[in-house]
Amino acid sequence: MAARDLNQAGAWQFIILVGVVSLFSDMTYEGARSISGPFLGSLQASATVVGVVAGLGEFIGYALRLASGYLTDRLGKYWLITFWGYAVNLFAVPLLALAGSWEMAALLLLLERLGKAIRTPARDAMLSHAAAEVGRGRGFGFHEAMDQVGAVLGPLIIAVVLYFQGGYRTGFAVLLGPALLALVVIIIAARLYPHPQHLELGVPRLETGGFKRPYWLYVAAVGLMGARLCRFSPRCLSFPPSGDGPGPVDSHILRRGHGGGRPGGAHLGSAF
Repeated sequence: MAARDLNQAGAWQFIILVGVVSLFSDMTYEGARSISGPFLGSLQASATVVGVVAGLGEFIGYALRLASGYLTDRLGKYWLITFWGYAVNLFAVPLLALAGSWEMAALLLLLERLGKAIRTPARDAMLSHAAAEVGRGRGFGFHEAMDQVGAVLGPLIIAVVLYFQGGYRTGFAVLLGPALLALVVIIIAARLYPHPQHLELGVPRLETGGFKRPYWLYVAAVGLMGARLCRFSPRCLSFPPSGDGPGPVDSHILRRGHGGGRPGGAHLGSAF
């Protein structure tokens, strides 16, 4: 087998491992986010508080990636930053089961978003090396597909817990399982591929002419989509509660939103 074929096989294995990590991690925090609004409401948080926590969390999750990406490049500790980012991101979720006030729950929800901001640039930088060997559209498309599978399964798990009258806290506790599995797979991936940059055989061609028109059109489109975004947490407060929780309807709606929107990420990535 040619060296190029061996490298592509290793690249695919790395992409699959990172995809499995994303699957388990999305199960964890998307499951939690499907009931975070009602949970805060059950702790006597107002709709304003729920909206502020959701909005501030999104701001932290995206804005701090600039600092995280810069720090990651300066330190070069991609796996270390990825691991600790995932640890903060994932363990904040089951700790919600122990939150006794809305203030503590809000802090944990913000920490979850902070963890995502820390780990995403480092993870994507490593993933780009492997994707360069198999096709960036195909590699990132497969990863996005795995990500969205987890985003569907997480709320489904919560829906099952609520259906059997488990309550919000039981749901958060159950999500400890996929959180631990995600960290185990990260450790396996780090041991198998301590230097993911070696997966990229070719040297990327650098252009110093600045960003071209398609890039700015893309940024403008994403900005417009983000400007009208309404997080699920405040919306779900409109559902009437039943006992300890609103039942599986909240999780079902979030599941439909994720499952119907992006199931073809791998196929679209291959086409790209």
